[in-house]
Amino acid sequence: MERESPRTHALDRFPAAAIRFVRALERNREAIAIRHGLSPSELRALFWIGEQGSVRPKELAAHMEMTTGGVTAISHRIVELGLLERIAHPEDRRSLFLELTPAGHAMMTEMHTDFTSMVAGSALMLSVDELAAFESALTVVATEVFSRLGR
Repeated sequence: MERESPRTHALDRFPAAAIRFVRALERNREAIAIRHGLSPSELRALFWIGEQGSVRPKELAAHMEMTTGGVTAISHRIVELGLLERIAHPEDRRSLFLELTPAGHAMMTEMHTDFTSMVAGSALMLSVDELAAFESALTVVATEVFSRLGR
């Protein structure tokens, strides 16, 4: 008896292109994490802390959709690597802030430089006007997606 081909669920057109773009960025993030001895979750935390400058563990947990216990484990490892430090809250002894160390800032600068170079190199075939239109379209779509998610 011949086996029936399994059903597939492939997207097409813009949704397919969006998924392909996101997957390419995810693969790049995984490569960056491996290159720097981090897990993807550790890298994601480091990037967000770098963007914010200073965050409380509870804020990081909400951003990463994790428990505070999970974030404690991640932040502990990043602190051990010398990339993150815990800063006592000046008004609340029970609270603290997570901030990048000088080594963390240096790593973020290096990763941003590498990422910017990779993206710029990947867009060389686009004209200045096409690149501006692409940037605008990505911004509009991302804003709308976040809006639909309630974020």
